[in-house]
Amino acid sequence: MKLNDAVFGVLLLALGATILFVVQAFPKIPGQQVGPALFPGLIAAGLCVGGLILLVRGWRERASVPWLVPQDWTRSPRHLLALAVLIGAIVFYMLLSQKLGFLLSSAIILSALFYVLQVPLGRSVGVAVLATLVIHFAFYKLLRVPLPWGVLQGYAW
Repeated sequence: MKLNDAVFGVLLLALGATILFVVQAFPKIPGQQVGPALFPGLIAAGLCVGGLILLVRGWRERASVPWLVPQDWTRSPRHLLALAVLIGAIVFYMLLSQKLGFLLSSAIILSALFYVLQVPLGRSVGVAVLATLVIHFAFYKLLRVPLPWGVLQGYAW
C-alpha cells in the first residue's frame, strides 16, 4: 500500500515535535554542557526536518499522486492474514506480556508469525524458542533490560 508522502510527513513531524516536548523535562546534569536530552533532541529535530520535507513534497504532488494506492498484496487473503496476525501479536504482547512473561509471550508470537508466513510448524516453534532465548539473553543479561518473567518468575535466572 502506497501512501502519499504528506501522510508520513505529518506523522514524522508529530513524532519529532512530541519527542522535543518530552525531552525538555529531562533533568540537567550539574557541571555538564550537555544532558540526557541532547541525543533524543537531535534525533527528534531530524525527524521534524525529514517530516517537513516529506510533507512539502507530498503536498506538491497531491494532484498527481493519490493519497492512498492499494497494492496487489491487499487483495491476497494470505497477506491480509499475516498483517492481522502481526497486529494481533502486538496487542497480545501489550496485554499479556506482564502475566505470561517475555519468554512465553515472545515464543508464542514468533511461532505464530513464522507459521503464518508459511514456515513449517516444527521449524516455526524451534526457531521461535531459539530466537526468544537469544533475544532474552541479549536484552536481559547483556543490556540489563528488565524483561518481565510472568508465570516463570520462580525460574528466573
